[in-house]
Amino acid sequence: MNPFQTTEDIFYHKAGLDEARLKILTAEALKGMDDGELFLEYAASENFAFDDGRLKLANSDLSQGFGLRAVSGEATGLAHASALDEAAIRRAASTVAAVKGNHDGAAPVDPPRAHHALYHPDNPIALLEDARKIALLQDIDAYARDKDPRVAQVSVSLGASWQAVRILRPSGAVYADLRPLTRLHVSVILRDGARQESGWAGGGGREAYGRFIAPAYWQGLVDTAFAMAENNLRAVAAPAGEMTVVLGPGWPGVMLHEAIGHGLEGDFNRKNTSAFAGLMGTRVAAKGVTVVDDGAMENRRGSLSIDDEGTPTRRTVLIEDGILVGFMQDRLNARLMGAPPTGNGRRESHAHKILPRMTNTLMLSGPYAHDEIIASVKNGVYAAQFGGGQVDITSGKFVFSAQEAYKIENGRITTPVKGATLTGTGFEALKEISMAGNNSALDGGIGTCGKEGQSVPVGVGQPTLRLDRMTVGGAAVSAP
Repeated sequence: MNPFQTTEDIFYHKAGLDEARLKILTAEALKGMDDGELFLEYAASENFAFDDGRLKLANSDLSQGFGLRAVSGEATGLAHASALDEAAIRRAASTVAAVKGNHDGAAPVDPPRAHHALYHPDNPIALLEDARKIALLQDIDAYARDKDPRVAQVSVSLGASWQAVRILRPSGAVYADLRPLTRLHVSVILRDGARQESGWAGGGGREAYGRFIAPAYWQGLVDTAFAMAENNLRAVAAPAGEMTVVLGPGWPGVMLHEAIGHGLEGDFNRKNTSAFAGLMGTRVAAKGVTVVDDGAMENRRGSLSIDDEGTPTRRTVLIEDGILVGFMQDRLNARLMGAPPTGNGRRESHAHKILPRMTNTLMLSGPYAHDEIIASVKNGVYAAQFGGGQVDITSGKFVFSAQEAYKIENGRITTPVKGATLTGTGFEALKEISMAGNNSALDGGIGTCGKEGQSVPVGVGQPTLRLDRMTVGGAAVSAP
């Protein structure tokens, strides 16, 4: 089976829609509005899970539908349905007309065209037989269990999706994208006597399964998960108190994403509900700190050739050398704030409204080597990997748990610690950064971001970072 289809094949040849009539319908429905579009979507997904030596999940799903959005001033009207037929779209047009009122907007300017696709459009689900996917899970499980008799449980999940979107603007302009996405995740539990500890690793991106089914790749994930669990078995109670904290590169950037990134989205700043509202052009971080959101990185999990409004994604500098210089914008908030759209208008599906959302958000490299940063710390904590966390967007206050962490003693990483939680505010944490490593990296491709009930894939990243003062919660009180 040919895994590649065009959006014309899906929406016109198979669904039977007529583009010429849809263009007229969209133009009529959105006449006098400030913005809007007809968003057509077809999505296929699959998920496999292997747990306790058995296949626990093997499912697939197909969904399709449209969302007709009308924007008038600050108001948005959205009507959607899972039926891809003209009659349903006409009913939706009658519904969204109510948002116009007495407003008469100017014809909106269409987004520019994307220069090139950031990922191959093939459907990853169709490129690999189900039997090979299940065999892969079995191989991973067997490899993990053969490593050590202490392995008590192995969990492996594999999933992919393929989304086709076609966006019709009121001008008649059409934008289209075919979006693959894959993910592989491994977790291991080791038991030693009465104590058991876990470790995990994962990867993914906007690509087919090929890279992830190579033995060298998935064996590396198992080895990483095993090492984390083994270190946690040796861990002692984490120290508590205010101390120097070093954050590892890559996935620990989830704290940057949550505690800082959301506060740099346009809607929160337009509504003055972000800790960064009104601070454009001022210093919000230590010198040398530069943070970007980059949705135009090839094959990355958070990347998009175009966002869900048709705007090409790009690298948007948010904080430059410690100065706040930009926000992430969809078209609505950009228009109301007098700023250009940045390609950050995203929606979970056709049934959801568009919001300004992050893509791949990361802090750029600094001048220091990783070992140099560790050597600079006399007494502190090195947080190599994070688990869950909570953030208040308005205040920027956060609490994050470190799933893999160690003591730093006299410039050396020593004993693993368990139960370390990092607390503070994103605004203050930025100012405590005194050293940034030369090793900035994105996570392996596992991130999912939630906002207003919507989930979208994202990337997070950073270099090794030294924060001179941070509150660490743990079981043991650190000496002053």
